[in-house]
Amino acid sequence: MSSITLTDDALTSDVLVVGLSFNPSKPSTLIIESGNLALDTRTLLSQLHEIGATGKFDEVIKFPGTKTKLMVFTGLGQTQKEFPHETLRRAAGTASRSLAGRAEAAFALPTPTIEALAAIAEGAALGAYAFDEFRGSTKLERKLPLVKIVIQSKFTKRIEAKNATKRAQIIAKYTCLVRDLINTPPSHLTPDTFTKRFTAEVKSLGGISAGLRVSVLNERQLKSGGYGGITGVGQGSANPPRLLHIKYTPKKPLHTFAFVGKGITFDTGGLALKPAAGMEAMKSDMSGAAAVCGAILAIASLKLPVAIEAWAPLAENMVSENATRPSDIITIYGGKTVEVLNPDAEGRLVLADALVKAQETKSLDGLIDVATLTGAQVVALGTRTSAVMTNNEDFSARFLTAATQCGEAFWPMPLPQELRASLDSPVADLANIGDRMGGMLVAGLFLKDFIKPEVPWLHLDIAGPAYNESAAHGYTPVGGTGVALRTLLTLIENSIIR
Repeated sequence: MSSITLTDDALTSDVLVVGLSFNPSKPSTLIIESGNLALDTRTLLSQLHEIGATGKFDEVIKFPGTKTKLMVFTGLGQTQKEFPHETLRRAAGTASRSLAGRAEAAFALPTPTIEALAAIAEGAALGAYAFDEFRGSTKLERKLPLVKIVIQSKFTKRIEAKNATKRAQIIAKYTCLVRDLINTPPSHLTPDTFTKRFTAEVKSLGGISAGLRVSVLNERQLKSGGYGGITGVGQGSANPPRLLHIKYTPKKPLHTFAFVGKGITFDTGGLALKPAAGMEAMKSDMSGAAAVCGAILAIASLKLPVAIEAWAPLAENMVSENATRPSDIITIYGGKTVEVLNPDAEGRLVLADALVKAQETKSLDGLIDVATLTGAQVVALGTRTSAVMTNNEDFSARFLTAATQCGEAFWPMPLPQELRASLDSPVADLANIGDRMGGMLVAGLFLKDFIKPEVPWLHLDIAGPAYNESAAHGYTPVGGTGVALRTLLTLIENSIIR
């Protein structure tokens, strides 16, 4: 993983990254944005015009430098008095991705505030990512991600700047862990290996001495404990289900939150078998579980005074003679019964168990579930914007503020009560599917049935943004993205100062 340091002399690095913007009223007018670092802009602009640079987002221009070996210009879009933090984050990430194979690069982008510096550090660190664990003969041909990130800023000696770079390093560490798990093939990431990976991560953080405890329920304990959702989804697989619980308890917690993440380590659809085309991406169906577990470790690493409980219901939805059949009835933890009309609507079943269990913690300030839950989310919001549904508009507003701060795209969606009737079952308390139209909202309404009215709750459907199947962009690689981790962390940080 890349290291991050601060400097007030960026010209000591062999590679210098600066920003490039354009005047919207005169698109051919380029402006070099190098913060408080003085450069010979006349000569550089002449060269940039000569090669047709535009300064648009995701553009990277490289050519030999004079005081450094390599100059890298990363697009910031339209010139602004103060660039949005997400613009800086994206530009730094784009440049960082382009510098694979380099040992070090200095980033001299506009840092008028500590927050701007933090965004640059975060973007550069998130962009320096690669997943090559399973490469064989081609591994030597691959360039390693940028090793050392140096941020040029006038705030070098400020303790707030050092804390910001530490935070960026922690965010990058656990986001990359989440990405790694999402990208890991299901033959290597089963419910059991998922729990063992996070148990090891908790131990490496200090375990009990860091305020962290881990517990795991196996398939026998799940069955005897009445976790019918997790058991029913996982019973068709040779890899049995698990329920992972990670608890972080600081000495004097100011608040208590619970996170629940969908952890389907592979989803064939069960006896409602999915088409072969695209099924390979179903290794990402545990993205929610990875995100909430990564988030709690990041929160513990930063020693935030907020108690968190993370729950990851883990199962593999497979086809076998033991698989749940359409029309089977299962009993969710707590006693509510569900008619399984579609075994491919399995995520909501495992989440239901964990949501009920999570609410046994008294005086929760908020409960958030994160899930790659519906294809309808992608239809409604595309592949870069996640959905937020809630029973508490104030809680949702605070979450959306946190999302905007950290640059993750979320959009509020309703839970129309008229759609709830479509989940009625003639033989059970409810069915696991309802109206096809508004399917994302129907799934949210299903989960709401398991939430106590007094508990502030958010449902995050990250189906599209969790796994990038197109080209890399900004600080986002192809494959697992780690979406939701940063917003969860920022929400918890914001709760401290409310």
